Amino acid sequence: MLRVQTQELDGALTCRLEGRFTGKGADEVRTLVTRCDSKLELVVDLTDVMFIDAIGEEVLLFVKRLGAQFVAETSYSRDVCERLHLPLMGKRKSNMQVPGKSHGNGHLPRRR
Repeated sequence: MLRVQTQELDGALTCRLEGRFTGKGADEVRTLVTRCDSKLELVVDLTDVMFIDAIGEEVLLFVKRLGAQFVAETSYSRDVCERLHLPLMGKRKSNMQVPGKSHGNGHLPRRR
């Protein structure tokens, strides 16, 4: 299953992918990206992707050719970026926050 969240902020469109980036879901992301405003910088966050098949890799190479930059904060997502020569955004995290996961300081809330 694939979940895609998009956010437009400061002249950039961030697509955050979660789950399995495969087959039909990957093709739908290709369609989504081609319909977006071409003036926006495209950022694809692969941090929460668990698996990418050949179709998903093909789509990532396609969005790379469109000028996308990538966020990869797990060993799997970094490995995919290295293998496919996808440009990373350095240490900057994506602008999207998952509610309840952190308090804005990068730390998880303490359990009581």
